[in-house]
Amino acid sequence: MSRFLINCMFAMLLMQNVRAQGVIDVHSHLIPQSYLDYLAQHDALLDEDFPIPAWNLKSHLSFMDEAGVACSVLSLPAPQPYFGDSAESAAIIRKANEEMARVKAENPERFLFCAALPLPDVDAAVQEAIYALDTLHADGVKLASNSRGLYLGDPLLEPLMKVLNDRNAVIITHPHKPSPVNPSLTSVVPLASYEYLAETTRAILNMVGHNVMLRYPNLKVVVPHCGSFMPLAYPRMKSLMPVMNNVGYLQGVDIDKNLASLYYDLAGAPTPDTVKELLTITTPDHLLYGTDYPYVAAPVLQKNLGVLRNTLQAIVPDDVENILTNNALNLFKK
Repeated sequence: MSRFLINCMFAMLLMQNVRAQGVIDVHSHLIPQSYLDYLAQHDALLDEDFPIPAWNLKSHLSFMDEAGVACSVLSLPAPQPYFGDSAESAAIIRKANEEMARVKAENPERFLFCAALPLPDVDAAVQEAIYALDTLHADGVKLASNSRGLYLGDPLLEPLMKVLNDRNAVIITHPHKPSPVNPSLTSVVPLASYEYLAETTRAILNMVGHNVMLRYPNLKVVVPHCGSFMPLAYPRMKSLMPVMNNVGYLQGVDIDKNLASLYYDLAGAPTPDTVKELLTITTPDHLLYGTDYPYVAAPVLQKNLGVLRNTLQAIVPDDVENILTNNALNLFKK
């Protein structure tokens, strides 16, 4: 039997196993010690104004078992490990990607991973994307909202978008510290409470403004944290389109077609109102479960999953299992 057929059979068995066991968490983080050591060398452990939690495989699996999470999608958290030396950044990201690949290989039924890329060096990011997707068999890539000022949607990222589009890549987006940032504001209200939501929205709208999703239709882009401010920004942006077009903005941009392909994870605070607002800009088949583990304590996440089930049951009773499991299976299928 060919290796291709064996892989196909394994993938089918994995999907059947996941369906039987529980939910899929598309938003969780692996935090390698090499990454922490590198940040410490650059005095950047608090670069995002928020302490980076401890992570280990045993605790992650224990949380998953207790919460009923069948499979978690791993990615590297913020901050982006780049401090002016592209080669150094590429080396630390390669270590992180190989660590995620190892965890997946040793626990193939429990983990997928989305590879980190050494942006803002676009050439290095292209090389790492090809290696991660083609050699490490990453299940997608994780892209920061901005990498030291280079925002998603920027024309400089076109070579990377082409490589990812050619590979039908899943892109997990994640907010990072804005560039520039106002320290007097973030010293009072931490980045995670407000700026992360604004930052995600800023990056996604920049992608819309450059027609990224329309021009690269094979990309599958996931917006984190309950869509951030997208349910508010989308109708406002659309209502202003005639005025903006008249003064030269967003010429040739199709907001609806760009947004139609987006997926949204429910990490954060998926209250009933939040879910209802998300459903004004998307459909239930584009909603995904996410935890943000280990940034949120395991007992809190276990309780929140039960609350989310009840919320979804009240709003979209026919789509509960799809949102918690099947939508992610469809998203990551090869």
